[in-house]
Amino acid sequence: MTEFWLISAPGEKTCQQTWDKLMVATTRTNNLSTNNKFNIPDLKVGTLDVLVGLSDELAKLDSFVESVVKKVAQYMADVLEDSRDKVQENLLANGVDLITYITRFQWDMAKYPIKQSLKNISEIISKQVTQIDNDLKARASAYNNLKGNLQNLERKNAGSLLTRSLADIVKKEDFVLDSEYLITLLVVVPKTNYADWQKTYETLAEMVVPRSTNLLFEDQDSGLFSVTLFRKAIDDFRHKAREQKFIVRDFQYNEEEMKADKEEMTRLSTDKKKQFGPLVRWLKVNFSEAFIAWIHIKALRVFVESVLRYGLPVNFQAMLLQPNKKNMKKLREVLYDLYKHLDSSAAAIIDQSAVDIPGLNLSQQEYYPYVYYKIDCNLLDFK
Repeated sequence: MTEFWLISAPGEKTCQQTWDKLMVATTRTNNLSTNNKFNIPDLKVGTLDVLVGLSDELAKLDSFVESVVKKVAQYMADVLEDSRDKVQENLLANGVDLITYITRFQWDMAKYPIKQSLKNISEIISKQVTQIDNDLKARASAYNNLKGNLQNLERKNAGSLLTRSLADIVKKEDFVLDSEYLITLLVVVPKTNYADWQKTYETLAEMVVPRSTNLLFEDQDSGLFSVTLFRKAIDDFRHKAREQKFIVRDFQYNEEEMKADKEEMTRLSTDKKKQFGPLVRWLKVNFSEAFIAWIHIKALRVFVESVLRYGLPVNFQAMLLQPNKKNMKKLREVLYDLYKHLDSSAAAIIDQSAVDIPGLNLSQQEYYPYVYYKIDCNLLDFK
C-alpha cells in the first residue's frame, strides 16, 4: 500500500498526548494503520491574510509539483524501457526509497531556510520545480527525436523484403553497372512461386538476358532475385512480373547513399548510447529533488492549515498514517470519533464514499474535522 494520510490535530495538554491517543485508537487494538510522527520545524507564521492566500497558492503548487514528480518518474520508465523493479530502484529521494524518506521526514534547512517567510519558501520550491519541468521538456525532446530517428532507420532495415532497406543485403557484384543498354533489377518472389519464376522470368519481356537470375537473400516469406535485361524493356517486364505476383523493387545501386545510411545508423546508435547514461543520472537527481520539494509542500500545507484551523500559539501534532488497505473505512470512522469535537459542521461528512447525494460532489474536496492530505507514492502508470 503506497498511500499515506498526513493529518494533524491540536496538542492536548502536550503534543505527545495527542500522539498517544492516536496510537491507542489506531494501532494498539485494531491494527488500522502504521503511524509515524511527521516533524515540521517552527516556521514563521506571518499574518492571517497571508496564511489564507497561501493556503490556495500551496494547493495549486502541490498539484503542479506532483505532476512534475510523476512526469519525471514516467519518463524514467520510458527511458529504461525495462521492468518495474529497474525503474523503482532508480526512484529514490535523498538516496533512500520513498517510503523511508516520507516516514522519516526531516525538513531540509539548507534548501528551505526556516528563517525565510512561508511565502518565500513556497516561491523557492516553485522556481526550483519549474526549472526541473522546463529542463525535462528540453532533454526529453532531444532524446525522443534521436530515439525516433533511430527506430525509423531500424524499421527500414527490418520488415518484409517489399519495404525494407536493401543496403545490407546487396553487393556491388550483384549488378551490371555503368552499361548504356543493360540494367539489373531486383524482384521479390514469394517462396511458393520460385519454380514459376525460374520457368518464366526470361519470357516476361523481350530483352531479358538468359540465365541472369540469382537468389540474393531470403526471409520467411519471399526471396530477392536479381535479373538483368535491356533498359528499354523495363516497363514491360515490371508490368508482366506483377501479373505473376513477382514485385520489382524500386532500387538503384548507389554506393555513396548506402554508405551514408549505414553511417547515419551507427552515428544515431552511438549518440543514443552516449546520451543514455547522463540522462538517467539527470532523471535520478531531479526526481529526488522534485519529490523532496513535494513532501516539503505537504509539510507547509499542514502547517498553514493547522494554524488557520486550530489558531495560535502554534500547537499541533502532525502525524503520518499508512492505512491498512482492508480497514480504510474503519480508520476514517475511528479518526472521526477521535476528532469530531474539533468541528461540528463536519459531522455530516464522515466519509464521502459512504454518502452519495446527487448533485453534491464532495469527493472533489475531501473535508474532515482534522487537517488531512493524501500522499500517493504510486507514481508510475505502467501500460
